[in-house]
Amino acid sequence: MAESSESLNTQPSSFNRLRDIVAKLRAPGGCPWDQEQTHESLLPATIEEAYEVAEAARARNDAHFQEELGDLLLLVVMHAEIAREAGRFTIDNVIAEITDKLVRRHPHVFGESDARDASAVLKQWEAIKREEKKGDQHYLASLPGALPALMRAQKAQGKVARVNFDWKELRDVIVKVEEELGELKATIQSQDRQSTEDEIGDLLFAVANLARKCKLDAETALQSATDKFVHRFNLLEDKLRARGKKLGDADLAELDAIWNEIKRK
Repeated sequence: MAESSESLNTQPSSFNRLRDIVAKLRAPGGCPWDQEQTHESLLPATIEEAYEVAEAARARNDAHFQEELGDLLLLVVMHAEIAREAGRFTIDNVIAEITDKLVRRHPHVFGESDARDASAVLKQWEAIKREEKKGDQHYLASLPGALPALMRAQKAQGKVARVNFDWKELRDVIVKVEEELGELKATIQSQDRQSTEDEIGDLLFAVANLARKCKLDAETALQSATDKFVHRFNLLEDKLRARGKKLGDADLAELDAIWNEIKRK
């Protein structure tokens, strides 16, 4: 027997308090800034807070992670309150919909289905999702266009892999990466700007696929590499400062020597 959202506790008292505070901030006599907000005005903050949640999770600082999750939750409640005021939907509708979706898409937990591993669960999830959205014309129609490019690429690759459109072996993906790199080198030599952009895109897409086949997240990997670069460059700047120099004073040979020294440590 499938369990419905009505039988699950979706509104603890602390959540109700948050909802009431947001409603009061938006109500007459509340906060002028909060009253002026719209879905559109809150979008930049919503995206920013989602990234800050990800950064806090990577830092493994529970206090910071908890705080950032709260900031993101506030924006979810704010969006729902704006919709409630317009008579469109409420936070209760939001919670009921996601709760029912979780129950519906986990028949191996709440129903009679038998999915024994994560791969089977994902295939089942996609099958149920396709049935729910059978009015959509194409399988990838639900792929969000606003996702960061690497994340969107890997999500597309993961989705088609669940319907068997995937490289069988990791080495096949490595060969594809090498092939795309060769094509990029050729277009660079031809000095065709548009072709070079296309081939860079193909190479990045192939590398994202390689990360997926290695069971790694391409976005996280690039974030980590960028964090490492920033850390090392900060150290390089400190070493220059210790020599009485600033950025722009040293030539490439000196910068490379300092950089290699930092990498060896």
